[in-house]
Order: sequence, then C-alpha cells, then structure tokens
Amino acid sequence: MKQFGKILKFELKNYAKNKAFVGVTIFLMVVIAIVMFFPRITALFESDDTSNTTADLSVMLVKADDPTQADMVKETFAASFTDYDVQITDEEISVIKNKITSGDVECAFVMNGATSFTYYVNNLSMYDMNPDIATSVLQQIYQMNAMIGGGMSQEDAAGVMSIQIDAEVESLGKDQMQNFFYTYIMIFALYMVILLYGQMVAMSVATEKSSRAMELLITSAKPINMMFGKVLAACMAGLVQLVAIFGSALVFYNVNKSYWGDNGIIDSIFNIPPELFVYMLVFFLLGFLIYAFLYGAISSTVSKLEDINTAVQPVTFLFIIGFMVVMFSMSSGSVDNILMQICSYIPFTSPMAMFTRIAMSTVPWYEIAISIGILVASTFGIGILSAKIYRVGVLMYGTSPKIGNIIKAVWKA
Repeated sequence: MKQFGKILKFELKNYAKNKAFVGVTIFLMVVIAIVMFFPRITALFESDDTSNTTADLSVMLVKADDPTQADMVKETFAASFTDYDVQITDEEISVIKNKITSGDVECAFVMNGATSFTYYVNNLSMYDMNPDIATSVLQQIYQMNAMIGGGMSQEDAAGVMSIQIDAEVESLGKDQMQNFFYTYIMIFALYMVILLYGQMVAMSVATEKSSRAMELLITSAKPINMMFGKVLAACMAGLVQLVAIFGSALVFYNVNKSYWGDNGIIDSIFNIPPELFVYMLVFFLLGFLIYAFLYGAISSTVSKLEDINTAVQPVTFLFIIGFMVVMFSMSSGSVDNILMQICSYIPFTSPMAMFTRIAMSTVPWYEIAISIGILVASTFGIGILSAKIYRVGVLMYGTSPKIGNIIKAVWKA
C-alpha cells in the first residue's frame, strides 16, 4: 500500500509539472468558457434601440405584377418573416438576382400568380424554411380572398381549402443540402489521414532517436533532407490511400449504379464536381505537410517513446478544435460565419475551414487565393523551422528539453 501511494504521488507530480498537460487543460477550459458565454457576449454588442430594428434585418424582396396582391403579400410576409425587412420591388428578375448574389438582398419571392411563386436565394441552406412558410401563407391568402366573395358551395369551399401552391426554388449559389454529405466525408477523411500519418511520422522519428540510429543518420544527411523526406513519404502514402479508397468506391458505385435506384444521398455523394477534387488535393497536401512537420519536430525532442502522446497533445488538440469548428458550422447550416471566415486564413485550420466553405458556399476567388497563399508560405516556413528543431532535438537525450532552450539552440543553428 505504501509503494502504491509513492507511485501515485509521483505520477500526480509529473502531471502537475507537465506544462503541455496543464496548458492544454487551461486552454480547453478557456475555450469552453468562451463558448458558454458567447450568447452573453454577443448580447452586449446588440443595440438597445429598437426604433430602427429594420436597419439590422436582412432584406427580402417581393415582386408581383398585381399591386393589390403585392401589398397583401408584403403585409402577411412581414408578419410571418419577422427576421426580414420585407420590401416590394418592381425591378427585373436579372436585377433582383444581381442584388442577391452581391449580398445587398438576402432572398426574393417573385409571384407568378395567386398560387405560384419562385424563390431566389444565393446559398440555399439545408435549414431554409422560407419556401414552406411562404406556401402556407399564400394558401391562407388565397382561401381568405375566395371566401370573402361568399356564396360558395360545399364543393367550392373544399376546393379552396385544399388548394396546392406551386413552389419553385432556384439557388443561385450552392445547395448545402446537396453538398453536405460528400463534404462531410471528405473533411472526415482529411481528419483521419492527417492524424494517423502525423502520428506515424512522430513514431518514426522517436523510434530512430531512441535506438540511436539518428546519430548515424544525422552525420550522413542534412536535417532538412531527412525531415522533408520523412514527411513527403508519409504524405504520398496517405494520398495513395485516399485515392485507393475514393477511387474504388467510385468504381464500385458505377458498376452497381442501377441497383441504387434514385437514392438522393448516394447520388449527391458521388456527383462531386471535378474542381472540388482539385481543391481537396491542394488542401490535403498542404494541411498534411504542415501538421506532419510539427509532429516530426516535436517528436525529435522526445527521449522516450512513452512521451510522444504527451508531447504532441497541443498540436493534436489544435487540429481537433479546427475539426470541431467545421463540424458545428456544417451542422448549423452556417458555413460562412465569422469564426469560419477567420479559420479560413489560419494555416492550422484553413485546410478544413476553407475547403468546407468552397464546397458548401460561394467564396470569392481572391479569398481562396489568399488562403492558399498563406498556407503555402506557412508550410515552407514551418518545414524549415521543423528541420532546425529536428537537428537540435536528435542530439538531446535524458530529460525533456525546455522550450526556451530549444529556441536558443535553433536560433544559433
């Protein structure tokens, strides 16, 4: 019992002294606090003045050839769509579309008659219930107008009550519901491959160091060549694995396509635009490289294989946080929120965040170019820095080196 107490005390002291463990714990607590207090924080920035609330509302346009119908639709829509500033317009359809794609207007209803409309929106969210609400509202308007005339027979009244609204939805951007499934699969594949092969790079470096093989290798090859060689080899292996998995799935689907019938989910998964494959390849390569370099550099400073998981915990948690942000944004149907836009330019989160926005939203080309440019520059920078850390770390044995000592050694290298 005495030995158990000593061991327990020793292990607890090690955890208490482990800066990575303590730092990650505090960091997660701060993140949870920010998430829990987010509604309260946003409420502080909301204006208390309710006299001009329509200025902060998204604009919804209503177009109808009949002025009487337009006024009635506007009045009922304003009561039903309380989150929108409903306005009547007589502009051409092309002008309305341009306003929607430019962001000046959120959406528009063009009335084709008393029981028919077309709904225009830029990026159709999978939670967009506007067409359903409009259908219900127009049914009520039609029924009310018909009954005002009076003198209807029972058959006429039944016909009025059962009237069907002809609704047509035209998405001018991306249909999130259609793109959700294959985007989810691709993001999850990136997540698994980067974590799996990143850990493999770390294990390889740590194994060579523990066996003293690095001391021989470092004398016959430059550290930067060793680091880039290890990382690129792992990257190629992961890419081959992804191609094999997705390629075989596509082949097997085409072979058995007739047996799937008209399954909308399966069709959406395999009807992936070719340009999205290109973006996936770019973000996979850059995202994998940047994390593999970090795993390799950190593992080179570890003296024992048992310490790898603890050492790479901060990097792993950083990647998981980015993954969770993307997943929550996809589930909420808002992939263009402020947090996702910020993550699109941070090298550690942009491979998943920007790719998700490209797949499920309309992203300007210059934003994509900036994100890729930052990611390329960061990958090369971290790769060179990791090679320097690798050069210093391979010769460090015994106790885990402090961050300050590593920085000083790298600076002198």
